[in-house]
Amino acid sequence: MTPLQRWLLALALTTVIVIIGFHWLDRPIAFWVHAHLGGSGRRVFEPLTRIPDPLVPAAVIAFFGLGLRALAGGLLSRLTAVMVACSVSVTVAQATKNLLKYVFGRTGPETWTHNNPSLIHDGAYGFNWLHGGPGYESFPSGHMAAICAVISVLWICYPRLKALWALAAFAVAVSLIGADFHFFSDVVAGSFVGVSTGWMTTVFFDRRRRVSGD
Repeated sequence: MTPLQRWLLALALTTVIVIIGFHWLDRPIAFWVHAHLGGSGRRVFEPLTRIPDPLVPAAVIAFFGLGLRALAGGLLSRLTAVMVACSVSVTVAQATKNLLKYVFGRTGPETWTHNNPSLIHDGAYGFNWLHGGPGYESFPSGHMAAICAVISVLWICYPRLKALWALAAFAVAVSLIGADFHFFSDVVAGSFVGVSTGWMTTVFFDRRRRVSGD
C-alpha cells in the first residue's frame, strides 16, 4: 500500500469514526462528563489542555530563527531539520483547522465564552455550515491538531520515543473530553489534521529519505 493509499484509508476511517461519534457517542459522553465530573473534572483536566498552547508561537519563533541562521550560512543539521519540520507542520495544521472550523461551524458541549450556544446550556447540537464565530468552532479540535502536528513529526524522526509521544497526545485528548471542551469526534478530527500535516511535512523534506533517516 502506498503512502497516499494509507492516508486515504486513514481519512475514510476518520470519517466513519466521526460519523459514529456524532450520532451515538458525542452527546452521551458530554452529558456523562457534565454529570459526573463537572467543575472538579475541569480543574483536573484543564491544565493538561494547555500543553499545546505554546506550540504555535514557538513554531513561528523557531522558523524565523532557524531561517535567519540558514540565510547567514548556517548548516541544516538533523535536529534543525526536525525543528523546521515541526514548525511547518504545526503552522499548516493551525491554518487548516481554522478553515475547517469555519466550514463546519459546529457548536460545542458547554458554554464557555460570549454566551455561546452549546449542548449542555441550551441543547444546541450539530453543524452550521459556513457559519463562523466564536461559538461555532468546536470541530475540529485545534489543540489536538497542534499537538499531533508536532508529535507526528517526532514519531517519524524519533521512533524510539513513540510511547512518550503517544502518552502526550493521549493526555491532551482525554483532558479535552474530560473538561467538556470538545466532543469525542472533534478530538478525532483534530488528531487526523495534525497527523496529516506532520506526515506530509516529513515527506516534503525528502521524498526518498525521511527526516528520521541517517
